[in-house]
Amino acid sequence: MTNITPTKYLKYMIASMFMILCILQIQSSSVQAQEVSVRPGVDFYSAYIWRGVAYSGPSIQPYIELSSGGFAIGAWGSQGMDGSSANKSVGFQEMDLYVSYSFDFGLSLGVTDYYYPGTPYFSYKSDPDNGDFSSHAIELNGSYTIENLSFAANYIVNESPGGAGSAGGDVYYQLGYAAGAAELFVGGGDGWHSTDGDVKIVNVGIGASKEIEITDTFSLPLSGAAILNPDTEQFYIVVGLSL
Repeated sequence: MTNITPTKYLKYMIASMFMILCILQIQSSSVQAQEVSVRPGVDFYSAYIWRGVAYSGPSIQPYIELSSGGFAIGAWGSQGMDGSSANKSVGFQEMDLYVSYSFDFGLSLGVTDYYYPGTPYFSYKSDPDNGDFSSHAIELNGSYTIENLSFAANYIVNESPGGAGSAGGDVYYQLGYAAGAAELFVGGGDGWHSTDGDVKIVNVGIGASKEIEITDTFSLPLSGAAILNPDTEQFYIVVGLSL
């Protein structure tokens, strides 16, 4: 079993941030200092479908990100408006923290902390024998893009079946191909991604985006996707607006 104590959790985050900051420092030593920017925003989606799994219906997804060059650190959340959580009055909720670094040759590395309100935020210890589970799932993220092709690999480092839902050691891979404004993708994983915990194809579809011109100086980004999950035999069509 994997135990994530507060100290170990902080070590995961600090070590990851330190590694990325060191990379950032090395990169910045050969170029001019990058401007630091803070960008808040919000997306509105007809449904929250993540890696082929439906988490809620219509959702508000706010975020705030600090970035400098290839480095980014931020917070992202999703608030369902359909009352689909255990607390029917608030809907499904998810609140994540992340840190990442994107290289100019197409490689991106990062760490994501998944947390779902309704469980104690400072619960990091996972001891299934005593009914205790971490409220957080910590995931290592990596992706590589070359021209129109992209590949992503993700790995959950801890067990949290009673909190975030991870089995520990969960993996997810996704291959994408961009064709103009559209992208074809296929993804598969095990653990919390599939119905029986074994590796399955769970996310196949096509996504597209466009700009809706409101005025000469203002437009709204519109995105949409048609998604099939062969594992659960469910099909979804999702559309979203970004501000």
